[in-house]
Amino acid sequence: MKNALFCGVLAAMAALATNARCEITVHTAHNESGDASADFKFKGVPRPAKNGTAGKFTIVAGEVDDAGGGLEKLNDGHLPGEEDDPAENFFFNAGTPGGRLKLDLNQSKPIRQINTYSWHANTRAPQVYKVYGATGSAPDFNPAPAHDQDPAACGWTLIASVDTRPKDGDPGGQYGVSISDSASNVGEYRYLLFDCKAAETDDGFGNTFYSEINVLGPGDAGADAGPSASVPEIKPYDVHTPDGKYEIVFDASRAPDLADWTTNKLAPVLLEWYPKIVDYLPSEGFEAPAKFTVTLRPGRGVADTENTRINVYIPWVHSQINGQAIGSVVHECVHVVQQYGYARRHNPHPAENPGYFVEGLADYFRFYKFEPQTKGAEIRRRGLQNANYNRSYRVTANFLNWATEKFGQDLVPRLNAAMREGNYSADFWTKETSKSLQDLNTAWKDDLKKKLGGESSGG
Repeated sequence: MKNALFCGVLAAMAALATNARCEITVHTAHNESGDASADFKFKGVPRPAKNGTAGKFTIVAGEVDDAGGGLEKLNDGHLPGEEDDPAENFFFNAGTPGGRLKLDLNQSKPIRQINTYSWHANTRAPQVYKVYGATGSAPDFNPAPAHDQDPAACGWTLIASVDTRPKDGDPGGQYGVSISDSASNVGEYRYLLFDCKAAETDDGFGNTFYSEINVLGPGDAGADAGPSASVPEIKPYDVHTPDGKYEIVFDASRAPDLADWTTNKLAPVLLEWYPKIVDYLPSEGFEAPAKFTVTLRPGRGVADTENTRINVYIPWVHSQINGQAIGSVVHECVHVVQQYGYARRHNPHPAENPGYFVEGLADYFRFYKFEPQTKGAEIRRRGLQNANYNRSYRVTANFLNWATEKFGQDLVPRLNAAMREGNYSADFWTKETSKSLQDLNTAWKDDLKKKLGGESSGG
């Protein structure tokens, strides 16, 4: 009996020595929604490990939300492309207070860092959890403690408590947490238990979108890596057209993985085509901007333009890098040249321009000048009933192309000049074509019906 007790004391002392810690530190970082990107680059917290973490996650309390990804999303090395990307995150079911996750590392090993990452537009971004470790050798070890059972009472050691909820301000964005020991390892464990709580309970949607959990040993890739160790910093840079007349500033700092595409694919196209857009859309006394910026940034949508600033959204580029990405930026370059705010500075009573012609003209240049081979503005038989000159974008572009073919190649430049000068009205069409806009609309649709009469309904 004494020998058994002595052995038990020795085992306990050995376990304490194995998991002795100098000082556990919890470093947290927050990228606000406007600064977050799919790169998951933080100040003071390492970026996620490229290869994820070896081991198997299981749920020991709580239930997965079917709208999200499975447990494999926690350690597969793949990150969400945008702030609301449920399929690339794991989260507990809506309306529940959270749950518990166990990670089995397959064997006890020293742990240098425990790093967790999350991303969401609102209250599902902050992280609230406690993490425990266990070797599994304690006599009272319970591998799956229920949600109301204290893990510390059944063979688990509390490693750290985490709560990244901001005291004020917008809780949305991207969060990174790095748990480490200031002098040594966090400990030596086989199992880790993450006791996750909902970040808010005001409604049923407070469970955090966990994007990745990394558990790194002293020699694992990613341990001790600084926030930019694996990805070089990309600074904004400018390029000039061969004649030096136009300058474009590119900023891919929040999308380092797209820096090569920006430099070698996008920039040459814009350097060639921006001067062509300027030449195509002149008006008396007007000079197009000699400099504009193109910024790749996180967020939803395709792209937008404010004066001389083009924003291109990173998830869109990723999804269309071999498809529509470049054409969509050319569309935005047309907006830079349109400069319809010019009218407010030169016309005391400028008319308001119809948005459908603003966007339709940009798509007209894109699909009939820049990339006609894509036939991106063609109208198929199934789209006939919705065809109208004011449908905007591609449909309006199709109307403008038809009108150009009927009434002259300078019709669109003249339309642009009228809108830039604040002189546009529906009378423009009567003056230019001797037909009202409604009559033109009817004639265009009649021609479409004749053209598509032989097409199948699925064409």
